[in-house]
Amino acid sequence: MKLVLATHNPNKIREMTEILAKSASEIGEFEILTLVALGVPDDVEETGSTFEENALIKARVGASLGYLSVADDSGLEVDALGGEPGVYSARYSGEHGDDEANNRLVLERLSGVPSEKRSARFVAAIACVFPDGRSFTVRGTVEGRILEAPEGNNGFGYDPIFYSNEAASSFGTYPPEEKNKISHRARALRLFCDRLCDYLGEKNVNE
Repeated sequence: MKLVLATHNPNKIREMTEILAKSASEIGEFEILTLVALGVPDDVEETGSTFEENALIKARVGASLGYLSVADDSGLEVDALGGEPGVYSARYSGEHGDDEANNRLVLERLSGVPSEKRSARFVAAIACVFPDGRSFTVRGTVEGRILEAPEGNNGFGYDPIFYSNEAASSFGTYPPEEKNKISHRARALRLFCDRLCDYLGEKNVNE
């Protein structure tokens, strides 16, 4: 089975590949492809108003090439900011993918907000689109709060300013292999594998 990761983000590709590799025994052997390898040079414009909508937009690109396609759209929701940055997480500061500027802006907008009111969560929506157009989405979350300053150099995006309640540390100081067990993306991908197993089982029964 060939599976396309419909993203150009090298951090997401690495993380998703590592997590999915551990699920090979559940969904069977599969070959992971990327959009770059398939000659799709640029990410599509994310025009959705939810993580699920944006994930579906991206996943449909890979499916249009005739492959089972999987895409992630993820971000940070901060309660004191009314759920921002949300679907604009990657471009919150205006420049897409500028992690340092995005982190700085979140901290600036939370200036003076006490720790108990800095609750936040990471959200990941995974969309799976089949070549015949069928699709499904799943969502994973991890709860925590925003620190007053970055901690650690692990991970990417908002990891250094996000304190995970479960990890009892920032994701910036948490070992990547441990983060991949409890992160929002890991939880969403486990749900994706469960749904895909159900699909494959139904297909075999029907055949």
